[in-house]
Parts: sequence; C-alpha cells; structure tokens
Amino acid sequence: MIDPREFIRNKRDRRTHEPETIREFIAAYLRKEVHDYQVSAWLMAAFLNGLDAEETDALTHSLLHSGRVFDWSGLGRPSADKHSTGGVGDKISLMLAPLVAACGVLVPMVSGRGLGHTGGTLDKLEAIPGFRTTLPPERMRVQLDQLGVVMVGQGPDLAPADGLLYALRDVTSTVEFEPFIVSSIVSKKIAEGARAIAYDVKCGSGAFMKTPEQARSLAKRLVRTSRALGANAAALITDMTWPLGGAVGNALEVREACETLHGRGPADTRELTIELAALMLRLAGAAPSDADGRVMATKALDDGRAWEVFLRMVEAQGGDAAILERPDRLHPAPVISMVPAERDGVVAGCDCFAVGELVVGIGGGRRAKEDSIDPSVGLVVLRQPGDRVRRGEPLAELHLAGPDPDAVARAAACFVVAEEGLARGSTVLELIEG
Repeated sequence: MIDPREFIRNKRDRRTHEPETIREFIAAYLRKEVHDYQVSAWLMAAFLNGLDAEETDALTHSLLHSGRVFDWSGLGRPSADKHSTGGVGDKISLMLAPLVAACGVLVPMVSGRGLGHTGGTLDKLEAIPGFRTTLPPERMRVQLDQLGVVMVGQGPDLAPADGLLYALRDVTSTVEFEPFIVSSIVSKKIAEGARAIAYDVKCGSGAFMKTPEQARSLAKRLVRTSRALGANAAALITDMTWPLGGAVGNALEVREACETLHGRGPADTRELTIELAALMLRLAGAAPSDADGRVMATKALDDGRAWEVFLRMVEAQGGDAAILERPDRLHPAPVISMVPAERDGVVAGCDCFAVGELVVGIGGGRRAKEDSIDPSVGLVVLRQPGDRVRRGEPLAELHLAGPDPDAVARAAACFVVAEEGLARGSTVLELIEG
C-alpha cells in the first residue's frame, strides 16, 4: 500500500516518481484511501518541480484505466478523432466528424463545453433543438455501426480519475501545467476508442497557447504521449490570431457549419476542415498520404455525402434535422447591430481573446458552470485582414438579446484599423509528427 506522505515528499524534494508509484497513488485516490488535500499537495509539488515524459505517460495511463476503455475494432473499420485546444469561432468538429465518417472511418467523438473565452462543441450541438449529447454505450455502438459517427459528452465512466483531478487542479491553480493538460486530453481520447488522433493546437491571441514555442511544445507532448499509449497521432499548429470563419456564437456557428457542409462557407473554415480530415484519414490508414486524404475529403464535402451523414447523425441523436435545411431559422437574434469601423484605413488585426470574452459577456458562454447559454447571440465578422474600410462601414454584425450600445462599442474596439495591413495567410502553420 502506497504511503501518500512519502509520495508527496518525493516530488516536493524534486525526485522522479517510478511509474508504478504514480499508478498506485491514483488507484488509491479512487478507492478513497488518499484524500483530496493530499492530492492537492502533490499537484502543486508536481506543478512546481515538473513531471518528465515517463511520469506523464504513467499518469496518463492511470487516468485512462480509471474507467471504461471503449474498443470499436469489432465494427470492422478504423477509428479516428480530433482534439482542439480551443479557439474563437472553432466549429470545425461539426463538419469534420461527419466528413471523416463519410470517407469510411469511424469517428467516436467525445467533446466538451465552452472553456473560458472559447466555445464548446456540445454547446453548439445543443443549439440544434432536441439534440442529445448523452447516449448509453449500446446506443453509441449501434449508431457508429450504422452511420460511422457519434458526437457526445464525457460520461461518468470515461476516465473518471481525470474528472476528480481536474476539479482539484481548478481550485489549486494548477490547470495550465503542460503534463496535466496532456494526460487529461490523451486519456479521454484513447478511452473513447479512437486509435488515431489528430490534434489541433491553436496559437495566438485567441488561444490558450499564445506563442509558437508554447504550441509546439504542447503538440509534441500530445503526440508523443498518445503514441506511447498505442494510438497513432500527429498535430497541426493552427492560427488563432483571427476568429475562425465568420461566426462566433453557438447557433451562428451551426449555420456556418451547414454552409461549409454544402461546399461553401469561409475559406479558412473549409481549409482547416479538409486539412484535419486528410490527417485523420492518413493516421487511420484510410488514405496513403495527406494529399490523397485531401482529395477524398474534398470530394465527400462537395458531393453532399458529409452533409447527408451530418443530417442523419442529428436525426439519430434526437435533433431537428428539418430546421437545418433552413439554418437561418435556427435561433434568430432579436437584435442585430452593425459594428462600425472607427476610422478610415486597412483592417490590420483583431483581439481574438476580447471577441471570445465579448460573446461570453452577451450570453453566448458561461462565467460559471451553472450559467445558461443563449444560443442566438454572437458576432459575425464581415471583414478580413487587408480589407480597406471607411469610417462607419461595418466590420461585423453583433447578434444580441436586446439593444446594447456598450457591447457594440466593445466589439468595435476588438478590431484594429491602421494605415496598412497584410492579408491573412494559411490557417495551418505547422505539422508535428513526433
């Protein structure tokens, strides 16, 4: 039986844990033989003194095997999933999951809710009337077999130790520690049954990783730890210095997803959807290269197969698929206000973090987990970097529950209009294979 005092002391004194002692510590915590205050002490000791790659692998393994680990291999098709580190306007999962399923790969996607200034896939899906984000495992298996895709939230039996540790990390200010982030993400992704994982690590003002160096470090850790636990993995580092697509806000992002699934939509949204689909198809063994994956994904997006899978998934999970045929009817906002440019010039930048916080502030996200969300509110960006505007011309539309001049002023302050500015480059900045 592990002595928690000695375990904590070892990390306090900057010693390295043996992998087996980490597994014993987590197992004892689940049996309630180790107390919250002892785990909290260890979290802070690890935060201050570090965990190496072997320790991170052991912690991830412990969280992974603290609950049920799904295996979809009996369905006879490869499986893959994607995880995004969170961004502003990131609705990629809504298109990506049915697109990859349309190409013959199972996508058992377990998603989360909004975190801070970033939106959550579950909140977007629940903007579709009737959509159920909780399904029993038997129903998940049937739907995966029939449609190739299921999109749900984390159940209580999926990596339960991670949920317990996350609650303590939140109250002990140890959330942003990279080994804890990696073990939390990877344990859940592998537990859901995905054998190939594409990571979308966002970088910039609207991301949790602000610099390329931070994003690269996290991407490498995610890929290495996933591979150490038997999953094929790679990561894209992607730009989050500008909102992704035009729409920010739950119903607005569902509408944009519908446009993209019809072969239209903003160029950056379409580009990233196809790039991540190609990576998932290659990692799962369904395409020999990223180039072949791009061809497969582009065809399935443009010929309507991905849209058809999306509609069938919505219907299977209780959602109103008919309203998606006219997505403009999905939660229209009572008030739409134009956000004017404050001067003549060129659109040169955007404070993505401020945009995300603005949308949360008008009701599109949560300050506390008990808060309700208004799916109708949000912001639609009408300009791109490098566009020339005159004072008073619209930069964006603000969708509001009621008149709010202060919110309009805050939205205008999110955008930079200067004498000159550069056009936006590719959303994909770098591929991390190992």
